[in-house]
Amino acid sequence: MATARAKYFVAGIIPYIIWGTMSIPLRNIKGFPPQEILYYRIFVSIIMVWTIILLFRKDALKNDFNFFKNLISPKKTKFLLLTLLSAFLITGNWFTYIYAVNSVSLRAAAFAYMVCPLLTALCGFVILKEQLTRTKVIALIIASMSIALLATGSLREVLWAILIASFYALYVIVLKIIKGIDKFNFLGVQLILSGLMLLPMYLFTPNTFPVDNFFWSHIFLIAAVFTIIPLFLNSYALLGMPSSALGILIYLNPIVAFAVAFFYFKEPIDVLQLFAYLLLLLSIVIFNAQLLKSIVYKKA
Repeated sequence: MATARAKYFVAGIIPYIIWGTMSIPLRNIKGFPPQEILYYRIFVSIIMVWTIILLFRKDALKNDFNFFKNLISPKKTKFLLLTLLSAFLITGNWFTYIYAVNSVSLRAAAFAYMVCPLLTALCGFVILKEQLTRTKVIALIIASMSIALLATGSLREVLWAILIASFYALYVIVLKIIKGIDKFNFLGVQLILSGLMLLPMYLFTPNTFPVDNFFWSHIFLIAAVFTIIPLFLNSYALLGMPSSALGILIYLNPIVAFAVAFFYFKEPIDVLQLFAYLLLLLSIVIFNAQLLKSIVYKKA
């Protein structure tokens, strides 16, 4: 049992570590418009995922089709609406994040992923009726203290951070509700719907098709390593973890991003920021203390 839980826990950790290092490839192609990076990230991800599905996962795709076909009409409608909603939410998260980076501030974009775990835990408690033990409440209070230390005080930035975080928090909740379908195939459907949502913007915005090999090598890297793999692992982790626990792991994202900024990009970090990020790390350990304890004792 502990081994199975450890598998989901590791699958939950990896995406946020990966996303925390995403600034490295993005910095390499910062000369290209951010909306172009988003468009081609989605379009290339669609091609890659569906190539894998059609070549290697036809049986799983057939099973998913039969699963959907055998659903009674109300459940079929609910499934379709939840699928559309999940695609809308993840697309909204990506789009508002890029808009915040370019038109609001980097602080608002970074702050969003500090607010997000609190919103995810809250949504899990309210919508999914997930239990919050006293220990988990203490972890959330510690995380809130860290966020308060890092908050800028700008109402506009805070509102944008809440908007970005709300998209992702609700996306995690919707993924938790959807059951009975292969997660990789479901990711393929999500990406197609996301691409269709972005297609009008792509067609009606003047764009020149990029021909730079350096750009395309990074787009394929971002599509495979920073989109397909973490989104699949994110969905897989929800099979065996509460959304509140997965939500709190989102704090790994700013912690890793902090480490990348300090050690890789050599950006200056003050003592207050270091203390705040250490509080975030402490909140993750406390929130997942029971799970970590069971994993350690199982191995022992």
